[in-house]
Amino acid sequence: MKKRRLGKSDIEVAPLALGGNVFGWTADEATSFRLLDAFVDAGLNLIDTADVYSLWAPGHQGGESETVIGNWLKRSGRRKDVVIATKVGNVMSPEKKGLSKAYILGAVEDSLRRLQTDSIDLYQSHVDDPATPVEETLEAYAGLVRAGKVRAIGASNFTAERLTQSLAASKQRGYPSYVSLQPHYNLVERADYEANLEPVCVENGLGVIPYFALASGFLTGKYRSESDLSKSARGSRVKKYLDERGLRILAGLDEVSARLASTPASVALAWLMARPSITAPIASATNLEQMKDLIASTELRLDRDSIELLNRASAPAPVAASA
Repeated sequence: MKKRRLGKSDIEVAPLALGGNVFGWTADEATSFRLLDAFVDAGLNLIDTADVYSLWAPGHQGGESETVIGNWLKRSGRRKDVVIATKVGNVMSPEKKGLSKAYILGAVEDSLRRLQTDSIDLYQSHVDDPATPVEETLEAYAGLVRAGKVRAIGASNFTAERLTQSLAASKQRGYPSYVSLQPHYNLVERADYEANLEPVCVENGLGVIPYFALASGFLTGKYRSESDLSKSARGSRVKKYLDERGLRILAGLDEVSARLASTPASVALAWLMARPSITAPIASATNLEQMKDLIASTELRLDRDSIELLNRASAPAPVAASA
């Protein structure tokens, strides 16, 4: 599997990342282990999770995904074969959130313990924290990098303005700089990334690992009417896509996947991988059949006509670029 460099870091990743949001939630530990085995056996290596996964599930406290991954790392002995990316800063509880130095230094120890590893390859600010100066956040990361507990840092869900501010602060203070951005980007969610975030990432040489690469399953084609929304726990998230544009995108995916003897999911991921600014889209699977589609996407090469067809079908309404 040909690897891509993650931004300006020394980390090399395969062109698809495995989303760990389902581990310990809609995929139990045994299923998660099988999915992780299949993913790594295929030559893929970037596993993305967060400390908050899966707090939203009844009876969960957060940390479930990291715990499953840590148990798999211990059982498999494959720590050197994978790049572990996790996140900090989202709300774990009213007292446990944000990007203050004190909170990060405590949260990283919890993540390291759950992951059963001495070092996190990519530690990401999950959401921006306007209450904390970016310099304080970066100072915390600088200490973790010096201590060998974190290899590189990334940002997620940042505006172009705050990302630019953080990059400038790193340069001015000599702190580690964000090497990647994790934005919400896929065929149905194009406007903000392409207008505002992509220019910043390209100018600064950031890697980009978009989440919800399959739009919570919408781009697999399994949701085509409101009656389909009950098919999974994530069905309610895709109702907003069941409009004229959404159905036009599905039609485009159907056409391209039929032409290439592929599937809508594989084509949607291949479209992302073909965009020059994208390093590795993140997608999750809850069974081995879905995993086959993910793996197949890395071997699919879209021709120019297919890319243009999908670009037209998914063309977003123009948005004003941010300052």
